[in-house]
Amino acid sequence: MNRISVEQRINGRKAKEIYEHIRKHGVVSKIDLLDRSGLTGSTLTRTLEELTGQQLILEAGFGESTGGRRPILYTINSDYAYVFGLDISRMHSRLMLFDLKMNPLEAKRWVMDEEMTPQKLLEEIAAEAETMLAQRGLDSSRVLGIGIGAVGPLDRSSGVLLEPLHFPAPGWTQVPLTAWLEERLGIPCTLDNGANAALIAESWSVREQDYRHLLYVHVGVGLRSAMMTGGQVVYGAVDMEGSLGQMIIQTDGPRMWGQGNFGALESYVSIHALEQQAQARLKQGRDSVLLRLEPDPEKIQFAHLQQALQENDPLTVELFTQAATYFGIGLANLLNILHPEKVILGGALISSHPGFFHTATRTAIQRAYHYPKYQVVFSQGTLGEDALAAGAALMVINRLTAQ
Repeated sequence: MNRISVEQRINGRKAKEIYEHIRKHGVVSKIDLLDRSGLTGSTLTRTLEELTGQQLILEAGFGESTGGRRPILYTINSDYAYVFGLDISRMHSRLMLFDLKMNPLEAKRWVMDEEMTPQKLLEEIAAEAETMLAQRGLDSSRVLGIGIGAVGPLDRSSGVLLEPLHFPAPGWTQVPLTAWLEERLGIPCTLDNGANAALIAESWSVREQDYRHLLYVHVGVGLRSAMMTGGQVVYGAVDMEGSLGQMIIQTDGPRMWGQGNFGALESYVSIHALEQQAQARLKQGRDSVLLRLEPDPEKIQFAHLQQALQENDPLTVELFTQAATYFGIGLANLLNILHPEKVILGGALISSHPGFFHTATRTAIQRAYHYPKYQVVFSQGTLGEDALAAGAALMVINRLTAQ
C-alpha cells in the first residue's frame, strides 16, 4: 500500500503555517488568519478552501461581529487521522491512541518485568494497536504514524535502540524498533528518546504561555534530560538523554553498576541508589518501618520505600531528603549553565512525595548564581505518566507542518 508521507499531506509553506496556527489556538477566525498570514484575501480564501476540501480543517461557526459580517471560524478536523504514541521505559511501557487534537482515545500499560523481552513487548504492542483500531472501526490507513519515545541511547535516523542499561529482561540491545513495527503493522514509525518526547508534550500543553527556553528532567531508574529553545528540541552530536546522571557531584564518591563516573549524580539520585542506601542503613542496625514490610534488608525495593514514605518513616524520609538535596545541587549546575525559563520535573522520584520536589527546587534556587535576578519557573508538568506517550504522538503530528 502506497502511503502519502506525513510531510506531503499539506502543500505549501503558507498552508502549513495557517494549519499550524489553527492547530495551536484551537479555533481561529478568518480575520485573524488574514492579519497573521500576510496573504491577500483571495489567496487566503483559496488556501482555506483547499484545506477544507482535504478535510484537514473544518468551519466552526461564526465569531463576534466587529461592525460588519460575522467572521467565519476554523478549527482542525480531529477525525482527519489518528496517531499512536508509544513510551518504552525501564519500569513501564505505554501505548496510547490519539486524534489530531490530542484527545486520548485508548491506552494500554505494560509492567517491564524480567519476562518482558523486546520480542514479547513488541508483539503485545502490535496486537494491542490492532485491537484499538478494530474497536473504533478504523483502518490502519487512517493512522498518520507511531511515535516512539524510548530510553536511550538510541539512533533516531535508523530507529534502533542501541545499548540501554537497567532493563529487567534480557535482549534490550540493538533493537530495531521502527523497522519491526513498520513491517508488522504497515504504519510509519518515528523514534526519539523519551525525555525529548516528554518535553515536546509538556511544551505543547503550555503553548499559550510561549516559553522559549525549557528544560525537562526525569528522575527514576536513571536521570534523563532534554532541552528546548525557540520551540525546537536541542540535539547534540550523540543521543545525550542519560548524560545528566554522569554529572560528577563528589569526585571520591561511589559509582553505580560498576561503571560510569565515580561520584556521579545517579549514584545519589536514582531508584537503585535509594534501594542500596536503605539496605546499607538497615544492615547497620537502623530501625525502620521497612523491616516490617520486608524483614530481609537485601530484598528492600523501591515499592517498599514508597510505602514507608507514605507512613512518614524517619529513615525513609531522611534518605529521600538527602537524595532530593543532591538532585537540587545537580539541578543548580544545569541552571547556572543553561539558564532555562522553565524546568519541568518528572519521574518516579519526583512524584513519590511532594517533599522531594520542594526540597530539590529550593536547593537549586539557593545555588542559582544569578538568583534573584534570574527567575526560573519549576513545574511537575501537566500530563503526568502520559507525557512520554503524548509527546511521541506529537512528534508525528508535528511533521504535518514540517517545512
